[in-house]
Amino acid sequence: MSFLFLSRSSKTFKPKKNIPEGSHQYELLKHAEATLGSGNLRMAVMLPDGEDLNEWVAVNTVDFFNQINMLYGTITDFCTEESCPLMSAGPKYEYHWADGTNIKKPIKCSAPKYIDYLMTWVQDQLDDETLFPSKIGVPFPKNFMSVAKTILKRLFRVYAHIYHQHFDAVIQLQEEAHLNTSFKHFIFFVQEFNLIDRKELAPLQELIEKLTSKDR
Repeated sequence: MSFLFLSRSSKTFKPKKNIPEGSHQYELLKHAEATLGSGNLRMAVMLPDGEDLNEWVAVNTVDFFNQINMLYGTITDFCTEESCPLMSAGPKYEYHWADGTNIKKPIKCSAPKYIDYLMTWVQDQLDDETLFPSKIGVPFPKNFMSVAKTILKRLFRVYAHIYHQHFDAVIQLQEEAHLNTSFKHFIFFVQEFNLIDRKELAPLQELIEKLTSKDR
């Protein structure tokens, strides 16, 4: 959760997405932060009693966007057109960008360009009140879960790129505990609700097994 990331760098890659104070989603976020404080991540990701699954997924998706935004913001000096001419996660995995609207045919681009496209696209989805309604009583659209799954699948790629290409920089900045806690929380969440296909997680499968094995 965001409270874990009071790091030495408060730089974010994109502006932070705030959940309006006083809203039900804000209360859910506070609940999630309180349960995370207990240290039991498996319990912390579970749907609270009586809550709506769409709303729980929405609140956590916004929070993961903010976490990744901050984590990537700390290493942007290391992720450049020169150091990362392709968006990759190790030698076997390369990602090409398409959003289905502005860029329909997947394009090869550098990691910083890809992540800029990705985070801008996610931000646009989160800001769309028809997709992520913030007002009480406004229903989520029928395709909400499918949109959320696409967002989370793409956010995973930023974690994968950071781990594969920039982990030395993360260690140098003493951010590895933040990164590992954030990623572990993310993985427990997507596992709890089956939000990302296993094949999409392949670039970090060994790490996922290592981080989650102690909590089975």
